[in-house]
Amino acid sequence: MGAADNSGPRQDAPERGRGGGGGRAPEGEPEAKEREVKVVVVDEPPGAPVARLQAQRPLAPLQVTTQAPPPLIPVASGGVEPPPQVATFQPVLQTPPQVAFASLNSRVYTNGITLCVFLVHLAAATFAVGFFVFRAVKDIMQHPRSRNARRERSLLRGWLPPVEGAVVLSIVLAFAWQKAVRAWPRAMVRVILWSGFGVTLAVGALLMCFSMPATVGLGVAMVMFSIGTGLYACWATRRVAFTEQVFERAVQPVDKFRGLNGPAYLMVAAGFVWISVWCVAVIGAANYRFPGLTILGLVLSLMWTAEVMRNVANLTASRVIALYYLRGMQSSVQFSFQRALSYNLGSACLGSLFVPTIEALRILARGLNLLEGEDEFMFSCAHCCLHVMNAVFEFGNSWAFVHIAAYGRGFVQASRSTWEQFERRPGMPALVDSDITSSVCFLTGVTSGALCVALAGSWTFATHRRYTATVSLLAFFVGYLMVRSCTPILSTRRSNASFRVAQTRIGMALPQACVGCYYVCYAENPMSRLFDRTIPDRLRKMEEGRDPLVPTPRFPHQPA
Repeated sequence: MGAADNSGPRQDAPERGRGGGGGRAPEGEPEAKEREVKVVVVDEPPGAPVARLQAQRPLAPLQVTTQAPPPLIPVASGGVEPPPQVATFQPVLQTPPQVAFASLNSRVYTNGITLCVFLVHLAAATFAVGFFVFRAVKDIMQHPRSRNARRERSLLRGWLPPVEGAVVLSIVLAFAWQKAVRAWPRAMVRVILWSGFGVTLAVGALLMCFSMPATVGLGVAMVMFSIGTGLYACWATRRVAFTEQVFERAVQPVDKFRGLNGPAYLMVAAGFVWISVWCVAVIGAANYRFPGLTILGLVLSLMWTAEVMRNVANLTASRVIALYYLRGMQSSVQFSFQRALSYNLGSACLGSLFVPTIEALRILARGLNLLEGEDEFMFSCAHCCLHVMNAVFEFGNSWAFVHIAAYGRGFVQASRSTWEQFERRPGMPALVDSDITSSVCFLTGVTSGALCVALAGSWTFATHRRYTATVSLLAFFVGYLMVRSCTPILSTRRSNASFRVAQTRIGMALPQACVGCYYVCYAENPMSRLFDRTIPDRLRKMEEGRDPLVPTPRFPHQPA
């Protein structure tokens, strides 16, 4: 047994008074009895006294908190003063801020007013085309000997076969462009630029050889246009190499989406049927009241409708390619096509009105910028056109279709957001403004339209000479729309021998959409591993002055 006394301090007899021995009582009092103190030694494990003391007077538990500590319990109230707290360093963990991604599945119909206007226009155009076709057929069937019936039969024989032949030729040319571009993707950019000059010049000379006042006028106009095309090709020569690189790189994701051509096929088929019926309606409108205004209305309606069909294909391709660049997603082509025909159709309609106007002003400003020289009048025209283009460009540009397709924004909002992204990257506004992709697509349609004029004009001159000028003009218009409706997809994969047809006016949309996505998505996420060094190297050379861009009207002076 242990000999430790753990029962407490020894208690002696209390002292009485200040003096005297320790055990004697003072006088006059009886002697106190002695107390016996028994010491009991108990064998306890180590730490038991502390545990018993804690059981009698428990300690306040220690609390670790980020707030203020609890108030101390005073000793006088029976508590035990806690030991002093030692200040310790406690690191504060902060979660990184979450990046807010824009919604990719917006269910809002964009530009609803424009959508309603287009649907009303489409209903009215359908009614008008049906009405004029019915009149033409009725006059021919019920009154075959009437003046109107004879004239309509003559128009059917003189107009319809050459125009339909031009439509078929435009589709064949679209396949030919596609095959050539797939075989020689880099060389075809230069071929398209210079074929626009050579073909329009040759067709203009052919029309002048018909020696008819109307055809001579059309021939002179085409020759003048060819001269402008040649000047533009010379001016854009320094940009061709970079455009070839962008074309080749931008269309590479197309091979990852096999069904991307489905919407384009539908647009081409719909465009062919609508143009064929529209030509018969023009024949019926020629014998109706106010034929000039009626045919002008039909022409404007066809232009807007064809442009909307082209932009539907543009939005479908833009969504698929943009989501691949921005999120690495394999988006459904069918779902993207449904969104383009529903939620984003209003933006396609509004863009179809804005973008051609902006492109026309852009071409005009560039042409006047080349020709202004020292002439005060040309200088004033160039700068007036430039100011108008700058004012409109902020509210509408062709780059907007990428954000419309990806984020479901309205046309004006998407135009501003894309251009703001370009402005946040040094050098990007000048680089994208000098892009000649749209010009290459435009010249593809012009070249094919001129070839259609050569076919239809020669055919009509040999059969119904008096309709030569009218049919030639109509063939150019229809051939331009359809070839721009059957554009080649610039694909580098050669293992698949099937041709890919998109739309060049209804249709150079796919390669143009690929290039637009390449620029816009790079400006939004330049660190993505899906982009190579094509754009960064170009920007670095521009900054160092080793490869400056050709000045444009909006960016006339490039920093050296």
